Amino acid sequence: MRCYCVLHHGQPLELVDRPTPQPQGTEVLLRVQAAGVCHTDLHLWEGHYDMGGGKKLTLAERGIKPPLTLSHEIVGEVVAAGPLAPADRARVGRVALVHPWIGCGQCPACLRGEENICAKPQALGVARPGGFADYVIVPHPRYLIDIDGLDVAQAAPLACAGVTTYSALKKFGDRIVSDPVVIIGAGGLGLMAIEVLKALGGRGAIVVDLDPVKRDAALAAGALQVIDAKASDAVAQIQQATGGGARAVLDLVGATPTVTLAMGCAARGGHVVICGLMGGDLTVSLPVIPMRPLTLQGSYVGTLAELEELVALVKRTGMRAIPVTRRPMEQANAALQDLHHGRVVGRTVLVP
Repeated sequence: MRCYCVLHHGQPLELVDRPTPQPQGTEVLLRVQAAGVCHTDLHLWEGHYDMGGGKKLTLAERGIKPPLTLSHEIVGEVVAAGPLAPADRARVGRVALVHPWIGCGQCPACLRGEENICAKPQALGVARPGGFADYVIVPHPRYLIDIDGLDVAQAAPLACAGVTTYSALKKFGDRIVSDPVVIIGAGGLGLMAIEVLKALGGRGAIVVDLDPVKRDAALAAGALQVIDAKASDAVAQIQQATGGGARAVLDLVGATPTVTLAMGCAARGGHVVICGLMGGDLTVSLPVIPMRPLTLQGSYVGTLAELEELVALVKRTGMRAIPVTRRPMEQANAALQDLHHGRVVGRTVLVP
């Protein structure tokens, strides 16, 4: 089979021919039908995360080394299964969305159903080969979610952009109904957050971004208002739009300027959830947190149960898909570069 692999960090993906893997035990083999391109793929391609203060967390420190087959947003068709895979869930011909955030299966987090925060993660497209290939091995069919006629390229981003924003928005509780959510970042996750928020019956989104093209995309998706993150009075604009300060702020960028903006525009009693991994650090006066008082919370992708909930929500509400650009698998390098240079609105999805 063909794989488009990171053999050297920061260098173009290389086409590698490998034997098609044969599923063992409970494993299932899927023929890839769609593979999304995510900012996490860029971090993996670069080989590190910016931790702020000049520090970098390298993949090697996490035990992740080339060759790497990227993409964790995968839809595929079951073509074979190991002898221990439940036959009803590993039926040949089944088309499914893959939950990629797999853990060790044995630690307390995994036993709670929170494999996404396992200390020994085995995520597809990260620790295990992902979707930039003809075929992918999934360790158990319980990670497969039926999409029941949804477009495969539109369904693929649900595995990351979708479940990440769904899990984060759930952390706000009833605030999403009573108050507008300030969403920082109008990339694929930002546009997905707008759609998820609408499907959940939220009051609406005020979207902040540097890029006017992405702000226009947010308005087209139904944002209540958009604000230029570069504006000198961005904090004041957000406070005015939210009636004195935001009670719910979702930072999908996760950089020093965006977290600073989030903290600055939050109301007393505000709740800030950070999903983005763009890097940097934050210095904050500690008394500010109890005196205002603020909740500052991280959110990392989502659980298998949350992805199942999200797919059910899409089916029940007819939630609109985010803009998707389909590109052939052999354009994986060009797709990564377009994302790196900010030329993507919505999501790019590679297809056979």
